[in-house]
Amino acid sequence: MREILGRRRKHSLRRKGRSALLNAALTYAEQWQWRVVPGVGYDKRGIWRTAEAVPCACPRPNCPVPGAHPLDPGLLGATRDPRMVRWWWTRTPDAPIVLATGDRVSAASLPAEAGARALAAMERLGVRLGPVLATPTRLVILVEPYSLAELGELLDSQDWVPTSLRYHGDGGYVALPPYSSNAAQLRWVRPPVVDPGASTPWLPRIGNLVDALVRAGRTAPDGDRLRY
Repeated sequence: MREILGRRRKHSLRRKGRSALLNAALTYAEQWQWRVVPGVGYDKRGIWRTAEAVPCACPRPNCPVPGAHPLDPGLLGATRDPRMVRWWWTRTPDAPIVLATGDRVSAASLPAEAGARALAAMERLGVRLGPVLATPTRLVILVEPYSLAELGELLDSQDWVPTSLRYHGDGGYVALPPYSSNAAQLRWVRPPVVDPGASTPWLPRIGNLVDALVRAGRTAPDGDRLRY
């Protein structure tokens, strides 16, 4: 009897975790109108393919963007349709939630240590931040959508822009919490906040954050390999 009860408890916990992913995906897509798509996750065995890469569960050897990323369907399949979201996460209940950036929401990211310094600097300056999430290697700040032209002007005003600083705008993506495996976890450092009378989380403008992000990123070069 104990073995049966233990097995039932495992199944219950598994269903609870899976419903959390589906509920989150529906909140992003249906309530906030963010386009999402299921992604491939981190290697559940926790095997690191190289000394520098995060473990990726996709079938491609030496994945160019290891970590949680779109696979099948691709990023172009991202949607706000709750019917599609339900179907996807019923079919693949453990899939991480991948956000297609550039439409209702964009992002900027830094290596984890540099990102922590940037957050501390912005707090000291009294800069209001929106949602911030942590991946195994990076800190991601969600912001209002921005155009390439706007971003270009902002970066052109800087003396030097570090390669460790990345922008996730039109055609880009980031993975959103909740997600947890043996190898990795995605979590909110600052959860999304919906102001009274609003229907979507408040997001800052990228122009208000660039200076702090660039200063923090200058001390954190991270090579040419994309890691999410």
